[in-house]
Amino acid sequence: MNQWKPICRVEDIPVLGARRVLRRHGEAVAVFRNADDQVLALLDRCPHKGGPLSQGIVFGTSVACPLHNWTIGLDDGCAKAPDEGCTPRFSVKVDAGQVFLDQHELDTVAVDQAKATA
Repeated sequence: MNQWKPICRVEDIPVLGARRVLRRHGEAVAVFRNADDQVLALLDRCPHKGGPLSQGIVFGTSVACPLHNWTIGLDDGCAKAPDEGCTPRFSVKVDAGQVFLDQHELDTVAVDQAKATA
């Protein structure tokens, strides 16, 4: 069962931009808003060299990593061909303009990976 944590209002996320959500354990989550006001969330780390995806350029349902311009799908967290690799994605719910993330995922997703690379 999902336990949803309120994060922000949709309008608090810049159109074609992102907002970072800090976690107690593990790396931050980037919450993106595209031109259609669709809200998607990924770990704020490019699968290539760990660049901050929240600082990338959003277009359609993708984001370009600011370090080496890798294109990452916001819907699946995976790099577009010819590049390879994925970053974890997070469940998002929008209700009455409020953005929520799954609390269990915030507490667990990619926490072990972050510890392994520290």
